[in-house]
Amino acid sequence: MKIKPDQLAGYLNKNSSQTYLVCGDEPLIAEESSDAIRQHLKQQGFEEREVLFVEAGFKWEYLLECANALSLFAENRLIEIRLGSQKINKAAAKILLEYLQYAPAENTLLIIADKLDAAAKKSAWYKNIEQKGLIVEIWPIENQQLPGWLKKRASTLNLQLDDDAVNILCERIEGNLLAAKQELDKLQLQHSNKRLTADDIVNSVSDSSRYDVFALMDAVIFAQSERSLKILQVLKQEGVEATIILWAISREIRLLHSVKTGLSQGLSYESLCGKHRIWGKKKQRLKQAAMAQDFTTLEQMLRQSAVADQIIKGMAQGDCWLLISDMLLALCGTQLKLQTATL
Repeated sequence: MKIKPDQLAGYLNKNSSQTYLVCGDEPLIAEESSDAIRQHLKQQGFEEREVLFVEAGFKWEYLLECANALSLFAENRLIEIRLGSQKINKAAAKILLEYLQYAPAENTLLIIADKLDAAAKKSAWYKNIEQKGLIVEIWPIENQQLPGWLKKRASTLNLQLDDDAVNILCERIEGNLLAAKQELDKLQLQHSNKRLTADDIVNSVSDSSRYDVFALMDAVIFAQSERSLKILQVLKQEGVEATIILWAISREIRLLHSVKTGLSQGLSYESLCGKHRIWGKKKQRLKQAAMAQDFTTLEQMLRQSAVADQIIKGMAQGDCWLLISDMLLALCGTQLKLQTATL
C-alpha cells in the first residue's frame, strides 16, 4: 500500500505492517514520518531497535543475520535501514527480497531512503513492500503549496496566520521546511492562540538577530570554525533542541555528498544547484566546500550523525553535543578524531 505523509497517522491508528518504506527528499517530513512509525511500534511492544546505515562496502548479508539473531532484551525488534541516496544493486536486491519473503514475525523492517528512481520502483523488492507493507512517499512541497502547508502546520500549534503573515514567512524560510518548523515553534512560544499578522512575523524575525541554526550552517559552509562553535554554544544555552541542529548538520553533509557525487559524475553545478535548491551567497562556497571534503570523511560524519541520533533518543550512551561539535569542525576542515558512543 502506498500513502501520503498526511495519511500516515490515520493508517497507524487502525493498522500495522511488518515492512515500512519512507522515501523522499524532504528530511523534516521523512524524519517525522519515521518517528511516527517508531512510536507506533513502541506502543506495540517493539522495545529493541537495530539501525543499519548503508554506505559503500555495506554487507547486505547482515540484514539476514539481524533477522535470524535471537534477542536477549526484547521479544519484538525493529530493524531500521538508512538507505539515504544509495542504490540497491542486483545482489542487494536479492538479499532484501529474501528477507521480505521469509522475515520472522517478531521483526519489523523500516527502510528510510531519499527519492527513489524509476528503476527502484519497478524492482521486485519495492513491489513486494507496496503489496504487503506500507510505503510513505514524500514529494517536495512546491512554492505554490507552501502557504497551505504553513497554515496547516500552524493550526496544529494553535497558531493562525493571515495571508500577509504567510507570505512573509514563505520569504523567510525560502522553501526550507526545517526552517519553517523552527520559525513556527518560536512563534508558538511567543504568540500562542493568537491570529498573527505580517507585523507579528516581521517583529519576530527582527527579534531573532541572535544566532540561529541557519547562521550556524552559514558559518560551517564558510569554514568559520570558531564562529561555528560559538553559535553552537549559544544555541545550546538558548535551549534549541539537539535534534534540530543535528538535522541541519546531517542535511548539510548529505548535500555536500550529493553535490560531490554529481560533480564526479560529470553533472553541471548549475543543474545540481537547481535540484538541491542552492542559491545566493552560499552557491559558490558550497561547491568549494564539497570539493574540499572527501567521500570517506563525509560518510564517517553520516555514521556519527546516526550515533548522535541514537544518543538523543536514549538508545546509546555518549555526549551528543560533543559529537555535533566534532562534526562541525570536520565540516569546517578541521581534522580531528570523531568521538564514538557506547552502545
